[in-house]
Amino acid sequence: MIKAEKEIKSKKEVKFRELKGLIVSDKMDKTVVVKVDNIKRHKIYKKSYTISIRYKAHDENNEYQVGDFVLIRQIRPLSKEKRWQVIRKIK
Repeated sequence: MIKAEKEIKSKKEVKFRELKGLIVSDKMDKTVVVKVDNIKRHKIYKKSYTISIRYKAHDENNEYQVGDFVLIRQIRPLSKEKRWQVIRKIK
């Protein structure tokens, strides 16, 4: 029974971060820049505000264009700034 428990713990499922965002630039080869918006609320004043973060994502076949809404997943580092990969187009 102890061996079975160890096997279950060792076969832990790895979950990757996935984000949805809008492509704002596709001028680089095999790379797109994806803007991800997060809505936050101020703790004291309760006002909502938007924080935008730009991620460089890998696009192997250069198939996505500016304006596409895509899903990106975190992967191993491919370059100095590229740690995301485009999974699929949402809209």
